[in-house]
Amino acid sequence: MMLYPSIDTLLSKVKNKYVLCTIVTKRAKEIDSVRRLELADQDKKSITLACEEVASGKVKPSDF
Repeated sequence: MMLYPSIDTLLSKVKNKYVLCTIVTKRAKEIDSVRRLELADQDKKSITLACEEVASGKVKPSDF
């Protein structure tokens, strides 16, 4: 169960939940590919990092 960022916070950044799902999925895949290249192991999952980036405004719908 993901507590942060909340779904309400994420939805305030995009038009609807389908756009949110697409953005987070694409960004998580990018994060995974970078991790494989660097052979880095992090505590957080890529989907959590992608959601945090959307919530903070680092990733926007116009980026995809």
